[in-house]
Amino acid sequence: MTAPARADLDRQYSPSRLVPSLDAYLDAYAEQSARARRAPGVRTGLRYGPGTAETLDFFPADRTGPAPVQIFVHGGNWQALTERESAFCAPAFGRAGAAFAAVGYGLAPAVPLDDIVASVRRCVRWIRGHAAELGVDPRRMHLSGTSAGAHLAAMALVPCGPGAPGAAGLLAGVTLLSGIYDLEPISRCYVNDALRLDADGVRRNSPPALLPPELPPVVLARGGVETDEYGRQHTVMAAALRARGALAADLVLPGRNHFDLPYDLADRATALGREVLDRMGLPGCGDGTTAEVTAR
Repeated sequence: MTAPARADLDRQYSPSRLVPSLDAYLDAYAEQSARARRAPGVRTGLRYGPGTAETLDFFPADRTGPAPVQIFVHGGNWQALTERESAFCAPAFGRAGAAFAAVGYGLAPAVPLDDIVASVRRCVRWIRGHAAELGVDPRRMHLSGTSAGAHLAAMALVPCGPGAPGAAGLLAGVTLLSGIYDLEPISRCYVNDALRLDADGVRRNSPPALLPPELPPVVLARGGVETDEYGRQHTVMAAALRARGALAADLVLPGRNHFDLPYDLADRATALGREVLDRMGLPGCGDGTTAEVTAR
């Protein structure tokens, strides 16, 4: 079979072409995240590593005692967005009884992908090490990511060298949304203008072949409104997880797209929200974050 031409891959890895307005989603992320940061007890700009962008925003649970935590890694093709646009689900998790951490990381092209991956691993370990002061139960840490963030969350599970097992053993569960996992086609499309991946970089950073045999339960989800390549990526990752006995749920959500699916994470009225909250041992409030997006 002939490999897709760059123009075809450019279209396949442009999920914004399937929605009326990308800006409407990005504006909503920012507005709702700013609103979430105004809640009592929120801690912003917590430094988890030496890099300039290695900071997180932390949102406590609406409960007393150690709480489970959802650690969320934003998307943006590894080159856009920050933790400041990534807290729109925090209030719903808080009402359900979980803390929430929005992870910031350095962006390409200024920061190589290997270093971005290392940042997310570092963040998980930092939260584990500071669990007591954050009011987090270290036995109930969950990691999630969307799009490029799903790739980074998956890579956080991968051993990073002899004696360095990755974060798999620290996590009670993982949720991957609309992810990119096989980076070979990425190396042949516009996204690589910033990443500058060569063949070795693709191999080092494609998690399906690198995942360890022992993993926490993984919820894998994508919207029904996705390009064919995002569907293929989902299928590839599902096979890798199933082979390791780690695929806890394989969800394709009709009507949801690349950008509104993350709103379901803590919404028990949705199939994804029920799966995530059940695995966190939370009842949920039934009125999770609403996708407040107006097409423009």
